Amino acid sequence: MNIPRLLLLTDRSQLPAGRGLIDAVRACAGAGLTHVVVREHDVPPPRRERLVTALAAVDGLTVLSSRLPAEAAAGLHLSADQAQPPSGWFGRSCHDLGEVRRAAAEGAAYATLSPFAATASKPDYGPPVARVDYAGHHGVPVLALGGIDPGNAADARAAGAHGVAVMGCVMRAADPALVVRALLREVGA
Repeated sequence: MNIPRLLLLTDRSQLPAGRGLIDAVRACAGAGLTHVVVREHDVPPPRRERLVTALAAVDGLTVLSSRLPAEAAAGLHLSADQAQPPSGWFGRSCHDLGEVRRAAAEGAAYATLSPFAATASKPDYGPPVARVDYAGHHGVPVLALGGIDPGNAADARAAGAHGVAVMGCVMRAADPALVVRALLREVGA
């Protein structure tokens, strides 16, 4: 599977009032988004499966499921301490170089490394990972996550990240498609 320069993680609790998650992600896909991780950990399994299935039907969109397998998902996005799946395509959320190395050794397709910067989604999360930790050969593509927006996405790439993973700047946006277009420009996608 192709590792994107931009990966969107969902969080419907951050959407502006009146906006639905499926419509927001469809708009992002229309703006060029190719990969999304469905988080929504609080949604009951049958409803979450329907959400993953609906998003997987969006033309050109690859859907990953966060932490929980979903039949319609192309793969899993695992937490830092979650057991490696017995088979299948997966990425891993990491918070230091040791976790990135573990992800590479396990055969992860990518790793997110966070936080890149202060983040409104998790205000007490941090401190930011040293920018030098994004550079180098980790054996797995690393996506900068946490506090990423169009104003610093190019900085993440310049620091050595393969790309960026975002949540809040898109989920909270009045025009999520506009933000996705700006992010794609900034990461050279």
